[in-house]
Amino acid sequence: MPGVLYLVPATLGGDAPDAVLPAAVQAQIRRLDCFIVENPKTARAFLKLIGTERALQSITIERLDHNTAPAAVDSLLAPLRAGRDAGLLSEAGCPAIADPGALLVRRAHALGIQVVPLVGPSSILLALVASGLESQRFAFHGYLPVKTPARQQAIRDIELRSRKNRETQIFIETPYRNPHLLDALLSACRPDTLMCIATDLTLPTESVRTLRIADWKTRKPDLKDRPSVFLLLANA
Repeated sequence: MPGVLYLVPATLGGDAPDAVLPAAVQAQIRRLDCFIVENPKTARAFLKLIGTERALQSITIERLDHNTAPAAVDSLLAPLRAGRDAGLLSEAGCPAIADPGALLVRRAHALGIQVVPLVGPSSILLALVASGLESQRFAFHGYLPVKTPARQQAIRDIELRSRKNRETQIFIETPYRNPHLLDALLSACRPDTLMCIATDLTLPTESVRTLRIADWKTRKPDLKDRPSVFLLLANA
């Protein structure tokens, strides 16, 4: 029988896993001795924080990132095909969302490997439920283009989609680029469009606020190097 692929949630920052990860989830993580991770360095720091039943040095940690070739995914799943349980661990939050884990999960299903998601924080869902915006219809876009013309067009496109479908649009950015994205949003969006910025979720410095674009222009926050989720809902 093949092993089980556990989708392991990480904290969204900080050093208090008890605040966001149930005890049963932490216990399951401790039992695993094989992990497929986005970043080995931060994965080891997370496992050290959680604690492991075996010495950390004896735990297998393999890397899966955006440069991993599809052909290499089968080799990452080889231990599971041989009957060994493993955990897929993201950089932060739930794996396979805005990271390369989805490809591994899809291949696991194709190979008949059981996939079990463990309960943990998702910044995207936390931001959505705290925003007060439309939660029956929403779309997650991941990262918007970095270059100015393409980014401005993408913002206009998703604002139009939101207005047409009455649908909340969700996206993220690398924290050091947050100020540039915020400037682009304030420039491209209509004044009456609602925007929520959810920053440092689950941390003591957490901030979630929903305002019209016109109001954000006079209350512009400093988001540099602070993990944030952006949500838009355009008025019809």
